[in-house]
Amino acid sequence: MSRRLIDVSGNAVPSWDELRDAFRWDIPQDLNIAEACCDSWARSHPDKVAVIHVAEDGSEERWTYDGLRRASNRLAGAFAAQGVSRGDRVAVLLPQGPAVLLAHFAAYKLGAVVLPLFTLFGEDALTYRLQDSGARVVVTDGESIEKIAKIRNDLPDLKTVYSTEAAIGDVRSLWEEINANDDAFDCEMTHPETPAVLIYTSGTTGDPKGVLHGHGFLYGHLPSIELHHQGFPIEGDCGWTPADWAWIGGLMDMAMPCLFYGVPLISRRMRKFDPVEAYALIARYQIRNLFMPPTALKLMRGTPVPEGVNIRTISSGGESLGADLLMWAEKTLGAPVNELYGQTECNLVVCSAKSFDTHRPGSMGRAVPGHIVAVIDADGNIVPAGEIGEIAIHAPDPAMFLRYWNKPEETAAKFTGDWLRTGDLGSCDTEGFFRFSSRDDDVITSAGYRIGPSEIENCLTSHPFVAMAAVIGVPDALRTEVVTAYVVLREGAIWDGLEEELIALVKARISPHVAPKSVTAIDSMPMTATGKIMRRALRNR
Repeated sequence: MSRRLIDVSGNAVPSWDELRDAFRWDIPQDLNIAEACCDSWARSHPDKVAVIHVAEDGSEERWTYDGLRRASNRLAGAFAAQGVSRGDRVAVLLPQGPAVLLAHFAAYKLGAVVLPLFTLFGEDALTYRLQDSGARVVVTDGESIEKIAKIRNDLPDLKTVYSTEAAIGDVRSLWEEINANDDAFDCEMTHPETPAVLIYTSGTTGDPKGVLHGHGFLYGHLPSIELHHQGFPIEGDCGWTPADWAWIGGLMDMAMPCLFYGVPLISRRMRKFDPVEAYALIARYQIRNLFMPPTALKLMRGTPVPEGVNIRTISSGGESLGADLLMWAEKTLGAPVNELYGQTECNLVVCSAKSFDTHRPGSMGRAVPGHIVAVIDADGNIVPAGEIGEIAIHAPDPAMFLRYWNKPEETAAKFTGDWLRTGDLGSCDTEGFFRFSSRDDDVITSAGYRIGPSEIENCLTSHPFVAMAAVIGVPDALRTEVVTAYVVLREGAIWDGLEEELIALVKARISPHVAPKSVTAIDSMPMTATGKIMRRALRNR
């Protein structure tokens, strides 16, 4: 059955302007992501393959839509027996795999809110997010259960912990409870603005902010998916991304859209991206549609392409792609790399699409049909074509967040009138092509991740030898930027071995992906007259 929001079935390829002019949102008012991405397919095509999970040893596990429906119904019943109800937060601390989807769908069916968590998060990062969200349930695995055990006494709202391993103590077994329950379950009635997903994003000041999205944000992603994957879906399409499903990119730029459109989704955990392994996976499963972070593409570029690779479309975002990388992909892989733009608060609002003539090196593309994007000044006025300003998205927009969790002032500050300010500086030319210039704050872009310095600085200053800390991004050819730290030491501190100790501290307490590559001790920190760290002065070093 066709689910496309944009009709491109005619003989002539429509222009981008024609697509934008003709587009109208048609979002069901009774909308639940679990129904849209699982149960509706299970009723019409119960034996259709939804997910192929490939384990680290190469073995595979195939899940049909009806299999996902029945198992998520059983898990929803188990959650309900533990008191989970509408609006409760269910944290999912798992790598790519079917259990992630089952936990999502089970929570959605109850009207609960899913809190995706990155498996590399350390105790500090997990404690803050679980405390701030008031998560009632955590679903995790044997590798992360110890981290949860260490912080559980600091989480008064956490009532139940599930593990994909066997039950032990007060930790319940996810699979045992799924198998023990009945699969008859009625999905809660939810709407586009009913809260569904809470994803934390790092800012430059203060604690991470919980970005709350409703069920309607699924539809907000779809026009871009259809266009940057060039008529998606078509017969034979099959999707995969190495990006973790805890991030909005992995979850909403590939996983959920594949399930919505009935396209087989490949699930494969990579502890560290391996281009040889990636090519082998792509060839083995005839994966045709990829969402690849720029760093992964750069690593693939340096690896010979094996026989059997037949890629149709590639999307990428989070960092600027050079013309040479775009040319390599089209020539060597036979597929253009279509660029995406958005952020956790409002994703996939600009894209390029080679087949629709919105593909220009150095440009992110044009505003996707259904989204109004502009470049504005400090007062919210649209600046003249070609001038640098802040990229902004007009509200209302189905992809836009509902609010920051427990942060009404920060929510209000995100807007000027009806414009959501992205914090990204850029320009838009007379033809509507957007170019990214820089961040207007100190967010670091590294290997596709947006990293705020605050959490890292707080972690560094927790060490008894560190009086002050500042974290910046330093340009890097492979990762765009690498995290670099500067510290002012307390009197009597011993530097010998301290750099390695501080890097290890951040890896353990927050996450390896945000750990500094280097730490430099300086005599004093450059400060403004109002006592703020001048990170620009550190970058100029």
